[in-house]
Amino acid sequence: MILPYRDNVGALLFNAAGQVLVARRADLPNAEGAAGGWQLPQGGMDAGEDPAIAIFRELEEEIGTAKAEILAEHPSWLFYDLPSELIGKALGGKYRGQRQKWFALRFLGDDADIRLDLDPHPEFDAWRWAQLQELPALAVAFKRAIYEDLAREFARFGG
Repeated sequence: MILPYRDNVGALLFNAAGQVLVARRADLPNAEGAAGGWQLPQGGMDAGEDPAIAIFRELEEEIGTAKAEILAEHPSWLFYDLPSELIGKALGGKYRGQRQKWFALRFLGDDADIRLDLDPHPEFDAWRWAQLQELPALAVAFKRAIYEDLAREFARFGG
């Protein structure tokens, strides 16, 4: 049986200086410089959920605030496959990868509004603002092509 893709949304949250919010995965606290230790906020969609609504729900859940406005939506769904050693383990063992709808958003709040500690099981334990061109180097190998695509597609919003 071929496993399906999990529907997912992702955010490039830009501050006024054109930097993008990246967050360190709580399950990889020692991966300070390792690819995959830092990532963009993203999360699964509920069945039938509108991606533009899901992105605000995910921001609220993952970074504690949805003080943002959508600047642009990536024109395509982007896909990635898990490496074979993660199939059956990652994503609850139910998916072969993810089908993602990505958004560029302008952050409308203050840095103090970003609260990783509001969720009882936080996905992230640290965050920072990064330059858009840094994104591909932050990504794990199987997500790097997506981060390269995002850096190109949303370059007009970067500082």
